[in-house]
This record gives sequence, structure tokens and C-alpha cells, in this order.
Amino acid sequence: MKPIKPVFEKINNELESIQKGIQVIAVTKQVGIERTKEAIDAGVRHLGENRPEGLSAKRDVISADVNWHFIGTLQTRKVKDVINQIDYLHSLDRMSLAKEIQKRANRPIDCFVQVNVSQEESKSGLSPSETAEFIKSLESFDKIRVVGLMTMAPNTSDENVIRQVFKGLKTLQLEVASQNWRHAPCLECSMGMSNDYLIAAQEGATFVRIGTALVGTESEA
Repeated sequence: MKPIKPVFEKINNELESIQKGIQVIAVTKQVGIERTKEAIDAGVRHLGENRPEGLSAKRDVISADVNWHFIGTLQTRKVKDVINQIDYLHSLDRMSLAKEIQKRANRPIDCFVQVNVSQEESKSGLSPSETAEFIKSLESFDKIRVVGLMTMAPNTSDENVIRQVFKGLKTLQLEVASQNWRHAPCLECSMGMSNDYLIAAQEGATFVRIGTALVGTESEA
């Protein structure tokens, strides 16, 4: 696999040329502990996992000062295994999950509400029309802080389609932020992955989730 440091620097330079302050989450779900440590040594400070087992395995041996993001669908029964190990959750999308986080978290958790902007049946997330009401309903949940919204673009080569999805999330994020809810500052947009992070940055992403384009996969070793 390619050394991570020059790739990370290249990605950061690309993002900086579009908008300063965009955070790169290295999605390490397909690589092991040593490759993850290499990412940290390269300057990565945000790591993303999508399985409780993968998160726990890495957290048990990595003591570096990094931010841990859970980016996958979180089953309600797995909340107890995950929620106090992470700094950010990117997949809050239903009341049953919110209630379990409220029950299990020992501190407020920064959460992104997942929105299915593209309205694809294969994707999780709230519809854009129900997102604001859902966020408003979380006002009494003192263990949940809605820091932003998250979406995934369709798997397509049509840049216009991808761009419209990201535009839709940014518009919705600004609408929620304008409500000035104490429990939901909603200043962030988590969108963009290996194939479309530059488009996401152009449309207002503040966090991008990059896996294969940054750290590769173990099968490349």
C-alpha cells in the first residue's frame, strides 16, 4: 500500500484550496491496527469505523489523542458497546436509537442526523421533510447534541446528481441551524467519500469521510 502521509497532505491541500477547516475522517474499517497507526503518524486526527467490533479492537490498543467517529448504521442493541467509546456518531436516524443513546451515554454525544437526501430505498436516514421535526423532538435528550447532518450520495458517475444531493443537505443544515436550538447547533455537514469528496467540499462539507483513497484496503497489501 502507498504511504499515507503524502496522500493525506495532497487531500488536505485540495480541500484547503476550496474551503479552509474541512476535517478529514480516515475511514479505517478495511485496514488493521498498524495501518491505522500509520494514519495517525501521518497527522490524521479523525478516525471512522462502522462496526462495533472494529472500533473496540482499535480503541483497545491505540492510545493516541484522536477523535473516534462511528459512521455506520448503529443497531439499538449495540449502543451500549459503542456510545461511550466515540466522539461523534454519524447515523442518528430514529427515535428508538435516540432513546437508547440517552439511556446508555455517560456524557453528551456529538451526533449527526442522517438524512436520505436522494430518497433511495437502499439507504438509511430520515427524509428531508421530516428531519427538522425529528431534531426538534430531541430537545429533552441531554445526552444528544446535534452538531450537524450527514448524507451519502448515490453511486453514480453523474456529477450533477451527486452535487444536487450535497446541495440539498447543505440547504437543510442551514435551515436547522437558523432555528438556534440549544440542543442542535447543527453547524456541520458530513458528506463526501473517496469518489466525491471534492464535490462535497465545493458544496459546503465540513467533514469528509475518506477510506480507500487515503488508507487503502488490506487486500492491497
